[in-house]
Amino acid sequence: MNTRPHIVIFNPDQWRGEALAHMENPAAVTPNLDRMVRTDAVSFRWAFCQNPVCTPSRCSFMTGWYPHVRGHRTMFHMLRRDEPVLLKTLRDAGYFVWWGGKNDLVPGQLSWEPFCDVYHQPERPPRSMWEMANAERWRGEPGSDTFFSFYVGKLDTGGEETYYDGDWANVLGAVELLNDRPTDKPLCIYLPLTYPHPPYAVEEPWYSMIDRNKVPARTPAPEGWRGKPALLKGIWEGQNLQSWGEERWRELRATYYGMCARVDHQFGLVVEALKKAGIYDDTAIFFFADHGDFTGDYGLVEKTQNTFEDVLTRVPFLVKPPAWVDTAPRISDALVELIDLPATIEAMTGIEPGYTHFGRSLVPVLEGRTDQHRDAVFCEGGRLHGEKHCMEAESDQNPRGLYYPRLRLQVEEGPEHSKAVMCRTKDHKYVRRLYESDELYDLGRDPCEINNVVDEPEYADVLARLKDRLLTFYLETGDVVPHDPDRRSFHP
Repeated sequence: MNTRPHIVIFNPDQWRGEALAHMENPAAVTPNLDRMVRTDAVSFRWAFCQNPVCTPSRCSFMTGWYPHVRGHRTMFHMLRRDEPVLLKTLRDAGYFVWWGGKNDLVPGQLSWEPFCDVYHQPERPPRSMWEMANAERWRGEPGSDTFFSFYVGKLDTGGEETYYDGDWANVLGAVELLNDRPTDKPLCIYLPLTYPHPPYAVEEPWYSMIDRNKVPARTPAPEGWRGKPALLKGIWEGQNLQSWGEERWRELRATYYGMCARVDHQFGLVVEALKKAGIYDDTAIFFFADHGDFTGDYGLVEKTQNTFEDVLTRVPFLVKPPAWVDTAPRISDALVELIDLPATIEAMTGIEPGYTHFGRSLVPVLEGRTDQHRDAVFCEGGRLHGEKHCMEAESDQNPRGLYYPRLRLQVEEGPEHSKAVMCRTKDHKYVRRLYESDELYDLGRDPCEINNVVDEPEYADVLARLKDRLLTFYLETGDVVPHDPDRRSFHP
């Protein structure tokens, strides 16, 4: 390798891992991502985040640390001054770092300056996302079965070609940068977009692009919620969507897939700009989401803080290396985690991180030398009783707020917001919980995670094995020792 690659980190929010056409989803419309997997990239079928909500997940994949390493478990505990951030590492190594999109990473009291050269501010002010200014119209009255549904539907562009919101502003800003880029440094473009985060809303042509008849069937709400975490039942009751029929659910899910199709189109615009600039072959592209979304599964919408269903924890993860990596384009069945992002970039750039993290380079998998990357993946969330600073009481506690069905439970000391951790292999998923029952699922027999078999004798050996693996996980990742030893004093 004679030079460092340019880097594009394209990071949509809340995109489910199955919402890709090349993952055999008949309703998904993702031609740009599909084409890249056929020609230049590896798409990981079994990629998992380390926390099912935005900020903790981003803190994890930007450091290579699991959430427990430094207590990043809430939306209000971001990366502090003394903690590593991949963007800062790249900038310190000589990259020109351009950041266009949402934060959920750096505390509001800190400056952007250490982390990027440019934090994009579009000249033209974008519109409110999802017609939030008209929320009363699409939400309906309090107590209705639409009030907490997050469902908007088709966006009105007001006669413009697109609904010009923050995502469009930042994608077009990245394209503009590539049309007139600095040439004295390698580039890092970070695009943390907001779509397909609910509310579920998208403009034409993407709204009508999804064939409603091809939308996959939902996973139903478990009968009586037996063996499931209390938070799920509490949100299910609060969102009040039990009266929805399958036609309404299909429409909501199709709108979500339309949001994904729009993001795929925007991704294609950035890829074309890279090619036009003549640097596509010299660029490493990473496409992944911070976590998934219920989108009607289990009768729920949006996400939770401490449950680990695959629809929340499994995410798309595509990597197109620079041309000098001898890539074997395909769908890989390797188990991977988002914390593998920093290690993979370090392997491609030769940058030494200067601190201990727990990611593993994906380069051997990209080259087709192996699909045996990890034997298990992990995800964490929730809080201890008494951790009032982890209740997220800073969030809007208004009963009219969109997130109230979840937030009202997080500020109580019941079992709903209990601290929990997932250990998932290819075949089984174990969740250890404080204050309520553990969970164990046989993913071969029960891929939708409906039947909790943690107390069934025939699974005793599986349970023991996963508990032991979880203990090893915590032993391996329980702390990080600074790389600069202190001087010992021998004064008498």
